[in-house]
Amino acid sequence: MKALIMDIDGTLTDGSLYIGEHGELMKRFHVKDGYAIVKMLPDMGIIPIIITGRESSIVIHRCKELGITRVKQGSKDKVKDMLEILQTEGISLKETAYIGDDINDLDCMKQVAIKGCPSDAVKEIKEIADYITICSGGNGAVREFVDWLRVNRTNGD
Repeated sequence: MKALIMDIDGTLTDGSLYIGEHGELMKRFHVKDGYAIVKMLPDMGIIPIIITGRESSIVIHRCKELGITRVKQGSKDKVKDMLEILQTEGISLKETAYIGDDINDLDCMKQVAIKGCPSDAVKEIKEIADYITICSGGNGAVREFVDWLRVNRTNGD
């Protein structure tokens, strides 16, 4: 594997949106997911990629904190955005894993080599997942999936 594509809401967060009268105030991220992105993925030679349908300055801040430079927010067509990012990076779908939780992740997940999802993902995502985490979204699911990838991944061998 050379790339891990991650959704935000419901995957890296618990899916809760805290919105005040002046807009979005906060999202809750789990430190174990952050460790997997900052330490484990680079050690495995895997590039972290974010593709999300929502736009949030909070996501930009968290990505900067974690060193994620390949970020597409406000995606109206996740497949198109995924293919563009992978082409730019010179990475094939066979070298890509994806973790998502909802219908808007389904078309991308159908195309990649390895698919993961949090335990609270929708039924359609669970049906195609290679690995369903014990953790729910935003509660260490990405870390758990990265741990599983570390043990079970292949390098095209």
